[in-house]
Amino acid sequence: MQTVICPGSFDPVTRGHIDIIKRASNTFERVIVAVFVNKAKVPCFTIEERIHFLKKALAGMENVEIVACEGLLADYARERNAIAVVKGLRAMSDFEYEFQMALTNKMLNPDLETLFISSSTENMYVSSSMVKSVASFGGNIRDFVPECIHDEIRDRLCGGGKNHES
Repeated sequence: MQTVICPGSFDPVTRGHIDIIKRASNTFERVIVAVFVNKAKVPCFTIEERIHFLKKALAGMENVEIVACEGLLADYARERNAIAVVKGLRAMSDFEYEFQMALTNKMLNPDLETLFISSSTENMYVSSSMVKSVASFGGNIRDFVPECIHDEIRDRLCGGGKNHES
């Protein structure tokens, strides 16, 4: 069975994340969505909350497993017999960072490939950081996050839903 991993911090999960995961699940037999702690960032949501959001947004996708992860992606991929890491790319700046990570993972796990999927046009500008920024000013994030988790994300980021969106 071909298993791939879609890693990320997903803080919070966006429509862009969901699009990449769905496209990976249409291509590969099994997709592991690995929610990692990014030590360079202070998260807004706990690992448990991020997993909850992903489970709601990906409900019904039988070939997708959502897990919390710590440590090195290359080691986790080896443990799970994953053939590749799947990453979404929005812009050239994403590529520079992701290419460096792909080379590092390849050094640590020579059997692991990294596959890049271009973001859909409507998600090219969507990022978790942008969602947090817009929400912090009470802006409308409805087009950026999955509808099924919109209210939960908005309420947390906007302090109980006190914002300008409907």
